[in-house]
Amino acid sequence: MKFLNIFDPKKKTGKLFEGFILFLIIFSIILMSIETFPSISETHKQLLGRLEHYILIIFGLEYLIRIARSEKKLRYIFSFSGLIDALVIAPLFLTSGADLRILRGYRLLRLVQILKLAKYSSAIRRFQVALSIAKEEILVFLFFAFFILFVAAYGIFHFENSAQPKVFSSILDGLWWAVATLTTVGYGDVYPITAAGKIFTGLILVVGLGVVAVPTGLIASAITKARALETDNQRLSKKT
Repeated sequence: MKFLNIFDPKKKTGKLFEGFILFLIIFSIILMSIETFPSISETHKQLLGRLEHYILIIFGLEYLIRIARSEKKLRYIFSFSGLIDALVIAPLFLTSGADLRILRGYRLLRLVQILKLAKYSSAIRRFQVALSIAKEEILVFLFFAFFILFVAAYGIFHFENSAQPKVFSSILDGLWWAVATLTTVGYGDVYPITAAGKIFTGLILVVGLGVVAVPTGLIASAITKARALETDNQRLSKKT
């Protein structure tokens, strides 16, 4: 069936369909943001709600068609992509008369649409490939980062606890300072006042620069490899 070409990103119709879905996702997120304006009237809220309802119906139809055309239906339904699609259309089955807690969950559920972008963006798909390429290096780095984080928390607790017992009453308090310092955010709500604590902070700041820079380099290198793999696959597909 030719209309199923809309699901093939290599076809022109597939690219147009991807662009249409991307537009709907972004438009839906904009609608959700506008709904939170305190000055918006109830009439406009209802209009926005209807627009979003129609968008979810389109997503629901897309989900059903994908299930119908899939050779292994259960595999698609329980795949990451299928679960995201199911969560996106879940608000269609939630009633507006729900209590506040369910309503908050409904609003959070609507944010799942952002994850749907990953299916229709070649750049995001390339990023996923890059993460899979560099996953071992990233895991090693995360382990190292958590180790440094704990060392920083223990160190600042050791140097500052006696001078600021209320601020650095435990290592857990030191963890907040360590996170803000290692990520070079530096909120300034917690800081050392002793000479040893300031010297230690200086050393941690230098380490923090590396903590920020290393994963950036790893992912950038992996994205380059992912782009090269994508180019090679495109060349092979053209030859065949």
